[in-house]
Amino acid sequence: MKKGLVVFSDFEVAQFRMALAWLSLLPFVWKKIWKIDKKHIFPIIIVGLFGNGIPAFLFPISQTKLDSSLVGILNALVPIFTLAIALLFFKIKIKRSQIIGLAIGLLGATSIIAYGGINLDNIHYSYLVICATICYAISLNTIKFSLQDMKAIDIAGIAFFVVGPICLGALVCSDVYEKINTHNENLEAFLYIILLSTVGTSLALVMFNHLVKETTAIFASSVTYLIPIVAILWGFIDGETISLIHIISIVIILSGIYLINKTN
Repeated sequence: MKKGLVVFSDFEVAQFRMALAWLSLLPFVWKKIWKIDKKHIFPIIIVGLFGNGIPAFLFPISQTKLDSSLVGILNALVPIFTLAIALLFFKIKIKRSQIIGLAIGLLGATSIIAYGGINLDNIHYSYLVICATICYAISLNTIKFSLQDMKAIDIAGIAFFVVGPICLGALVCSDVYEKINTHNENLEAFLYIILLSTVGTSLALVMFNHLVKETTAIFASSVTYLIPIVAILWGFIDGETISLIHIISIVIILSGIYLINKTN
């Protein structure tokens, strides 16, 4: 996302992400879109808007305003909001160990990110990320409780019909083609957006939707805590050092996820 924002605006990155993700899944769901059950239409619209469309625009905007560490910490609120919505609207039962697991996982994720120092400049833009995490929580619960009888790839692919065509139309009417062809660095930024759209969005969503269907919305949302761990591993591959605080934080995160899943 950051590599794309070097050349393209936050709105262009979001539009590319949604349009390309839609196109990449289109061959797999084209025939199924015409056979969708009427009871699934409204939940699919909810997932398309709250799970894909709105966060896709909020996160690029937040990346231009906030430090990545702060965004990472705020993103770890997804499981908390997922639990709150599940309790309020779907009346699920939750055990004490799961609540403790959520708190422990949040502590571990926060400690990893905070260790590198947090830049609190423009902190008033935090509402962008908070709104995005609430959107994800709404989508997660909708998938779990209203789309359980649909395949994961169908949920992802058909949901992109809500925003994908609109974003593609907006791009066609813009000057992004000229940006891509202006300089080689621009083409490189576009390739990063393609990677974000296909691997970081389409493939990730299919796998994530499958996880939601097979476990619980709360456990699935807890994978948010794993993002800092993956970031550390990438840093290690790139030559960065893993410290003792990183190892301790990873153990804390995994312990929290274990507790969340223990009663599933």
